[in-house]
Amino acid sequence: MENFVVSARKYRPVTFDSVVGQDTITSTLINAIKNNHLAQAFLFCGPRGVGKTTCARILAKTINCENISDKIEACDKCESCTSFNESHSFNIHELDAASNNHVEDIRNLIDQVRIAPQVGKYSIYIIDEVHMLTLNAFNAFLKTLEEPPPYAIFILATTSKQKIIPTILSRCQIFDFNRIRVSDIALHLEFVAKSEEIEAGQDALHVIAQKADGSLRDALSIFDQMVSSGSGKIDYDTVIENLNILDYDYYFKIDDAVQANNIPSSLLIFDEILNNGFDGHNFITGLAEHFRNLLVCKDSETVQLLQVGSSIGKKYEEQAKSSSTEFLLDALNITNKADITYNNTINQRLTVELALMQLCSINERKEEEEREYLINSPDETAQKKALAEPKASYDPIVVKSTSKPEEQKIDAEKEVIAETNLPAGGGEDKNETGTTDPAVGGEEKSITSNTKENQDPEQHSGPEVIEKGDAITIGSKEASSQSDELKGSRTVSLSGLSKSVKKDEAPKSIGTENSDTPQDGEDPPTEGEAGVDLKSIDEEEFKRVWRGYAEEIQKQGKHSLYSALKKTPKIIDKHELELTISSKVQEKDIHEEKQNLCSYLKEHLGLTQIRISTIIAQADEVKKPYTSIEKFKRMAEKNPSISKLKEQLDLDIDF
Repeated sequence: MENFVVSARKYRPVTFDSVVGQDTITSTLINAIKNNHLAQAFLFCGPRGVGKTTCARILAKTINCENISDKIEACDKCESCTSFNESHSFNIHELDAASNNHVEDIRNLIDQVRIAPQVGKYSIYIIDEVHMLTLNAFNAFLKTLEEPPPYAIFILATTSKQKIIPTILSRCQIFDFNRIRVSDIALHLEFVAKSEEIEAGQDALHVIAQKADGSLRDALSIFDQMVSSGSGKIDYDTVIENLNILDYDYYFKIDDAVQANNIPSSLLIFDEILNNGFDGHNFITGLAEHFRNLLVCKDSETVQLLQVGSSIGKKYEEQAKSSSTEFLLDALNITNKADITYNNTINQRLTVELALMQLCSINERKEEEEREYLINSPDETAQKKALAEPKASYDPIVVKSTSKPEEQKIDAEKEVIAETNLPAGGGEDKNETGTTDPAVGGEEKSITSNTKENQDPEQHSGPEVIEKGDAITIGSKEASSQSDELKGSRTVSLSGLSKSVKKDEAPKSIGTENSDTPQDGEDPPTEGEAGVDLKSIDEEEFKRVWRGYAEEIQKQGKHSLYSALKKTPKIIDKHELELTISSKVQEKDIHEEKQNLCSYLKEHLGLTQIRISTIIAQADEVKKPYTSIEKFKRMAEKNPSISKLKEQLDLDIDF
């Protein structure tokens, strides 16, 4: 049986032209040989398997060749080349510094340097893993390295340049070898596969190249392993199974679930990944790499940064079309934070699951922010379009009450009457419609009530307010369902009413409770004041909504802002709140959060407008007594008799 030779040795480069991924270094060495500008010492440093020792051997062989070609390559025919190829050259010496790292070994090398070459021009000494030499060995080597004989050339190779003392570095020409690119490794593996007549898929070779992490020797070792496991054939499934690599399809499935806001699906996929034996940290880093690949596919100029096979690259380009750049940046931020905090958390699975849930909420949050922006925009067309958005997650704004049913009915009736601003009087029809109020510029405000006596409480829990532009209609669900067909309508459900307002009660209440009707000497209300105001809202309901927002702020970790929002503000006007805070820091936090807070209160309380002002409370500057003397003085200020008692009894204060 013929002995098997691993690919890393069989296909080891023997000329400068065959070196993979180090074109800059090889061209510099070729020019040095061509111009006869060879240094007395070279230092080749870089990661493992990138060609340091290989280039050292090619350089040593070439400079001793008797018939160098025009391309500055060895002829492989002269005596020097033949002896080197057969590993018995007397002019090229290799020393492993990992096992020969003592002073005695360096002294033997120095003695050997004194002997001139028998064949060729130079004696070349290749010292591999030179960083393993001891400090004394380095010091013994300094003089010879600085002033060697004219025929001696030293080539040092190391993977840890930082471990070499500066006096050695200053005596060498330093060449930094870079990691070999994935594309270069994949091309070389393809060449080896064709030479060995092995069927290999391009995607599989790219996965091997990525796994090698820039080392061509590691890539060739993995290549031999895959050939053995795949019975002479290398395909994508065999590679990911043997190398325990997470399939790209999982990341594409996760991305589809994230784009669809499907949290359950993403969690189930992650559970399947864990059950297959993969690590959660590897998954989250791979997911971050997936979003990075999608981002580079968004631009034709950056597609070249995608280091995957052709078929997988097409999938990335297709999926990148459905992902916005803003979404990908948010996704990268979330996955990066999960990657950083993964090893510092106890429940590591929850960290990844929380990141997946945040990813699934990106699009929904963006849509909600955009809709909120349109609702608060001055453009009435945009407002109506946003309010009429037929989306299930956008439920009608419901003003709930936590008071008793009797109190709910009274408060709701007052709110209904106060918001209509109708004159006293009413009609005789079953569904009454009020007249146009000139005080609000002809805005139509109507009241519709259902007089049916035996109503099902589950079908009707009270009148509803339908808002269209500046017009508000209050009525039963039957009436509000018809109004919902109008574009731009919004429903505010007054759940506090157990029954509809009777038609004979509305005119009476209007005449006695209409506080918004213009009085003598008062200006009529403006358009912005139409609708629900702060004074018409139940106090308990307002406190509940305010506490709800404060709890959301606490969950977000904004402790300073939460401390300011724990106090319930004071209602000083129909549309203005006054919040007492304790510092300038809280004032700044409230100012930054004011827009979101106002939007939240408008949505949950049905307000048309609201203003929030802040006031900083005066700090108590009374100094607290600590020493015995200070305590005695404080007591004497409150009760002067204590001082008299001290003087009469000639007492001392206990220190």
